[in-house]
Amino acid sequence: MSNASTVASTACAFLAAASLAFAGFRPPAVPLVTHDPYFSIWSPADHLTDAWPMHWTGATHALASMIRVDGKALRLMGVEPAAAPAMNQERVLVLPTRSVYTFRSPEVQVTLTFMSPLLPQDLDVLSRPVTYLTWEVQSVDGKKHDVAVYYDNTAEIAVNGSDQRVVWSRPKIKGLTVLSVGSQYQPVLEKKGDNLRIDWGYLYAATGNVSGVRAAVAPHDAARSRFLEGKPLPEADDPDAPRRAEDRWPVLAFTFSLGAVGETPVSRHLMLAYDDLYSIEYFGTPLRPYWRRNGAEAADLLKAAARDYDSLLRKCGEFDEALMSDLEKAGGAEYAQIAALAYRQCLAGNKLAADANGMPLLFPKENTSNGCVSTVDVLYPMSPLFLALSPALMKASLVPVLDYANSPRWKFPFAPHDLGAYPVVAGQVYGGGERDETNQMPVEECGNMLLVTAAVAKVENSADFAARYWPLMTRWAEYLEGKGFDPENQLCTDDFAGHLAHNANLSAKAVLALGAYAMLCKMQGKDEEARKYRDTAEGFARKWIEVADDGDHYRLAFDKPGTWSQKYNLVWDRILDLGLFPEAVKEKETAFYLKTQKRYGLPLDSRDRYTKTDWTTWSAMLTGSRPNFEVLVRPVHAFLNETPDRVPMSDWYMTNTGRTRGMHTRPVIGGVFLKLMEEPERWNEWVRHSEKVKGNWAAQPAPSAKQ
Repeated sequence: MSNASTVASTACAFLAAASLAFAGFRPPAVPLVTHDPYFSIWSPADHLTDAWPMHWTGATHALASMIRVDGKALRLMGVEPAAAPAMNQERVLVLPTRSVYTFRSPEVQVTLTFMSPLLPQDLDVLSRPVTYLTWEVQSVDGKKHDVAVYYDNTAEIAVNGSDQRVVWSRPKIKGLTVLSVGSQYQPVLEKKGDNLRIDWGYLYAATGNVSGVRAAVAPHDAARSRFLEGKPLPEADDPDAPRRAEDRWPVLAFTFSLGAVGETPVSRHLMLAYDDLYSIEYFGTPLRPYWRRNGAEAADLLKAAARDYDSLLRKCGEFDEALMSDLEKAGGAEYAQIAALAYRQCLAGNKLAADANGMPLLFPKENTSNGCVSTVDVLYPMSPLFLALSPALMKASLVPVLDYANSPRWKFPFAPHDLGAYPVVAGQVYGGGERDETNQMPVEECGNMLLVTAAVAKVENSADFAARYWPLMTRWAEYLEGKGFDPENQLCTDDFAGHLAHNANLSAKAVLALGAYAMLCKMQGKDEEARKYRDTAEGFARKWIEVADDGDHYRLAFDKPGTWSQKYNLVWDRILDLGLFPEAVKEKETAFYLKTQKRYGLPLDSRDRYTKTDWTTWSAMLTGSRPNFEVLVRPVHAFLNETPDRVPMSDWYMTNTGRTRGMHTRPVIGGVFLKLMEEPERWNEWVRHSEKVKGNWAAQPAPSAKQ
C-alpha cells in the first residue's frame, strides 16, 4: 500500500460517518476545482457522468475520466466516449476541502476525490492554485483485477472562448510528468467584467513519475478511443499547434496502469494547476498571485504541491473533520451541509494577490451580478467565514478598500461601493462612480465597513487595525450619526429591490455601526467619544423600536404600515455583544418569521417571494435559539436539495418555486459561517489556529490620472 493510501485509509471512519450524515443531500452543483473566479470548475449533475463539468459561468470545462477493469472500460467523469458505459455512482460527499465520489461495479470500487487544500492555517498552501484528483481502487469480489485509469481535460480551461487558439508543451520538471496548455496570444489582464473566463497564463496537469504512467497531448477522440481499445497513448504529442481549442479538441491526457488490484486499495493522483502569471491590476500596477510573491515559478509550484501531497491529505482530512464537527454542533447536520458546500465557493470567489511588500491582498469578485471587484456589500456578507477562520484574510480584503477611501481619489464622506470591474482595480464603477452620488449606497457601505472593522477588533482583542484608519472610521461614524437613523431614498445591498426611503433594516445597521464605533473608541481609551456614540446608538435604538413597530413585527420602512422585512442586520448586536436592542425585539421578529416562511425559506420582505441565503441564515440567529435556527434554515437546505437550477449555490432565489434569480457562485455565501461566531470559545479556537500575517501593507499605488 502506498503512503498516500495509508493516509487516506485513516480517514475511512470519518468519511463513512459523513456519508451517512449526508445521505439524501443533492448539491445543485458539486465543487471540483475551486481556487479563484477564473479557476473554478463544477459538476452540474447528480452523477459525474451525466454532464460535462463547467466553469461557474456555465461554459463547458470538460474533464474526462475512465477506468478499465480486465479490459472493459467504464466512464467515471464526462459524457464521452458514449461507447464506455457509465460506472454506477453510489454517492457524492461534499466536505469543506474535498468532494468525494464513490463508484462501484461487481468487480471493483473506485473513490475519486477532488481536493482543493484551502487551509486557513497556511496561506501559502491556500493560495496555491492546485487541485488534486485521486483515484483509489480496490477489489470487492475477492479477486484480483487488471486495472488502468484514464484522465483528460480540454484546453477550454485556458481560454475565454473555444474559438481562441492555444499552444501546448511538455515542461521538464524533475520527478514529474507534466503537460501544459495556454492561449497563443496571452492577453494578460486585458479583459474585465463578469461573464468571462481566463485567457492568459497556463494550465498544468502533472503527476509523479510512477510506474505505468503515460501522458500525451492528442485530439480528444483519438486519446479516448485508444484507452477504450486497450492501446497506449501516442508516443508523441500532437504537432498541429497553435490551433483553436475547438479544432479537434486537443486534450491533456494521462493513463495510469495500476496492475493487479486486490482488496488492498491502490491509488494514483494527478495535480491540476493554473499559473495566471499576474492576478490583479491594482491602479495600474499588475500584482502577482500570493504564491508567487517570493519569485516562485510554475515549476516551483508543481514541485511543492507534489512534495506536500501526503501531508495535505492528512491536513485536509483533519480540517474537514474538525470543521464539520463544529458546524454540526453549532447548527445541526443540515446547516453543516450548507456550510460545507459554501466553503470552497466563497474562497473561489476571491483572489489572493501580493502587494509590493509581499503582504496579502484579497479581492472578491461579484460573480453573476455585475462583476465588480472588492464590493463592500460583498465583503460584509462574506466576512463571517474569514472572521471565524482567517482574520488575516479578512484584513487583506479590507485594506484595498480602506486605502482607496483614504486616497484623494475618493471625495465623498461615506464609504465606497467597489474598486472597479474584476480583475482591474481602477476606482469605483458602480452608480455615480467617483463622479457624483447617483445610485450610491452611503448608509449601507459606511455601516458595513464599521461593523466588519469592529469585528476584526473583537477577534484580535485589539483596535490596532482600526486605529490605522481612524480618521475614516470617525468620518463614517459622523455620517451615520447625521444620515443613518432615517435613511433617505437610496439603495442598500439588496439593490435588486430598488430604492427605498426610511428603510428600517438599513437604519438598524446604522444604529449598530454607531455602537460598534463606540466599542472601538472604548478599546482605544477614547472614553468621551465612546460615551457620546454609545448614547447616540442607544437613543436611536429606542426610537427605532417605536417608529418601526407594526404590531407583531417591525416594518420594512418606517412610513409603511403593513409591511415587513428580514432584519438580518440585527444579528451583529449579539455577535459584537453590543446589547443595543432588547431580546424582545428579536423574539418578536423571529416569531413572525416562523409563521411567514415558505417551502424554500423566508422571503426577504413583503414586496416579493424571493429571498437571500446569507441573510436568511443571519435572521435565523437573532434570538440565539437553536430550534428557531434549525426551523428557519431547514428550507434553505431543501432549496439546495431540490432546485432544478443546476448551478453553484445561489444566494437569491424564489421561496415558492426554488428557482434561482440569476445570482450564484458569489462569495457572499461565506455569510452562512456566522453561526460559528455565536460561541466565542469555538470562534477563538479557530482564530488561534489561523495563520497570523506580520508586516506592513504597502502603500496603494497612486496613478497621476484617473484610470
